[in-house]
Amino acid sequence: MIEPLVKTIEVPCDQETAFGVFVNEMDSWWPLSRFTVSAMGGGVAKALRVEPRVGGTIVEIGHDNTEYLWGTFQSFDPHDSISMDFHIPQPGEVVESRTLVEVRFMPVEDDRTRVELTQTNWEALGEWGATLRGGYDGGWDDIFGQAYKTACGG
Repeated sequence: MIEPLVKTIEVPCDQETAFGVFVNEMDSWWPLSRFTVSAMGGGVAKALRVEPRVGGTIVEIGHDNTEYLWGTFQSFDPHDSISMDFHIPQPGEVVESRTLVEVRFMPVEDDRTRVELTQTNWEALGEWGATLRGGYDGGWDDIFGQAYKTACGG
């Protein structure tokens, strides 16, 4: 079993806002020039399309308008938690399986929220699971620990 990846941050906003920024404003804070299929191919993604509901998808709109499925929401509990099948594919990769990303939003004070991101099911990515876990570890520091936290006012 490959160890789960866990990232925990505290953001300077209430639980409802922290949740809303994560699911409804992802397109505004995700670093589209660095952590996308387009970026891996030398371009910059145009946008992300996020359908915030169970069964809703997260789709990258590539620099050439190609759409890349990143994941699908498996659970959606407004203000408390979400879970999604998730994997940003390499250019040309056919994705048959994804990891599981769970994000929990826990109030600390009226204007502070602890947000915990856990990524598991690395084995679904086969022989590359452990290697990809290492890449996601550093990526989440930039994406979650910096870009998302900044979008929440931190």
